[in-house]
Amino acid sequence: MSIYFNISKFPHDPILGLTEEFNKDPRKIKLNLGVGVYLDEDGKIPVLNSVAAASNIIFDLFKNRGGYLPIGGVTKHTELVKTLLLGAERSINSHNKLTTVQALGGTGGLRLGAELLKRVIPSTSVYISNPSWENHRNIFEAAGFPVKEYPYYNPENNSLNMADYLDTLRHVPSRSVIVLHACCHNPTGIDPSKAQWTEILNVFKEKGHIPFLDLAYQGFNGTVEEDAEVVRLFSESLETVFIANSFSKNMSLYGERIGACTVSAANTKDQQKILSHLKNIIRGIYSSPPSFGQQIVSQILEKDNLRNQWEEELKHMRSRIVRIRNSLFLQLQEKNLNLDLSFIKKQKGMFSYSGLSAQHVDKLKYDYGIYVLSSGRICMAAINDSNLEYVAESIASVLEGS
Repeated sequence: MSIYFNISKFPHDPILGLTEEFNKDPRKIKLNLGVGVYLDEDGKIPVLNSVAAASNIIFDLFKNRGGYLPIGGVTKHTELVKTLLLGAERSINSHNKLTTVQALGGTGGLRLGAELLKRVIPSTSVYISNPSWENHRNIFEAAGFPVKEYPYYNPENNSLNMADYLDTLRHVPSRSVIVLHACCHNPTGIDPSKAQWTEILNVFKEKGHIPFLDLAYQGFNGTVEEDAEVVRLFSESLETVFIANSFSKNMSLYGERIGACTVSAANTKDQQKILSHLKNIIRGIYSSPPSFGQQIVSQILEKDNLRNQWEEELKHMRSRIVRIRNSLFLQLQEKNLNLDLSFIKKQKGMFSYSGLSAQHVDKLKYDYGIYVLSSGRICMAAINDSNLEYVAESIASVLEGS
C-alpha cells in the first residue's frame, strides 16, 4: 500500500493555478489579469535600468564572490532595509529596537515571522482581512495557527467597512496577531486614510494586539517614503511589531526571491533572542539566503544615483497604473452600464476589486480568454494601451448580460 493513501490532492492555487490554466489555453487572443506581476506597456516584466546597472556592478565583482551568505543575510544589507522601512532621519534611534533578517521574498518574510510567533505566543489566533491575499491563510495555518477573519470590504459601495473592522478588533481576544496590509491592500486596493490608521492603532494599544505588517508594494501608491508611513507609525508606537517586506514588485525581482522579516523588541536581550530564533528557523528550512538579489538591492539602496534612478522608474510604474485605471473607468463609463464604477479610480496599487462575480469571471474566461481571479480581482498592471479597449468591451459585455 502506498504511504500516501491517507492524503488528498490539494486544489490548484487560486493564483498560480490560474496561470497554469492560462498557459494551456490555445487561443491567440488571451489575457492573464490574475497574477500579481507588474507588466510594462509591451506586456512584459520590465528590467529596471537601475537593476541592470546594479547587476553590471555585481558581475564585475563576481570573481571575488564569497561562499554561503550568513544565515540571516548580510548585516550591511539588513541595515539598508531598516533605513528604507524607517527613514534615514529616524533610523538611528529606531534601528536599535528592530531585528531584520533577509528572507525569500515577502512570502518568506511572513513565514519566518509566523514560525517565530508560534514559538513565543503559540496559543493565540491570527486574524486576516476579509478578503485578503489568498496565501496569508495558508502561511499562518502552515505555522500551526488558527486563522480567522476581520471585516474589511463593504461590497455595497466598494469601500472600507471601517465600523465593523474596528468593532471586531475591539472584541477579539487581547494579544491576537492581526495581519495588516501596510499599503495597496491586496486584493481590494482600498487603504485606510491617515486618520483611520490612527484609529486602528489606538485599538492595538488598548488591546495589546500584535500587528504583522505586510509591505509588498512599497512605492506603488506613493513614494517609498510615503508608503512606509504606516510601518513607521506602528513601529514607533508599539513595543512589538512584525514586518514582512518584498522587493519583488518594486524592483521587478520576482524570481530572485528577495525580501526581509523585521521584528521589534524593547531591549537588547530580547533582540538577541529574536535573532537567534530567526536564524534557527532559517537554518532548519533553507540554511542561508541567496546572494544575487540581495546584492542588487544593496547596490540600489546604497548608491544615491541608483536609488534616485530606481525611484524615478518606480514613479513611472505607479503613474502608468493610475493612467490605466482612469482609462479603464472612462471606457466603461462610455458603455452606459448604469453602474457607479468610480471606485476603480480610487483604489490603490496594482489591483482592482472589480465587483465582478464568479459567474462574470467564468464568462470572461470562456468567452473572451480573459483570466481573472474568481474573487473578481484584476491586476491593473497587466493592462496596457494595446489591450485596454478589448478588456473594457469584454467586461462591459459580461456586465450587460448579467
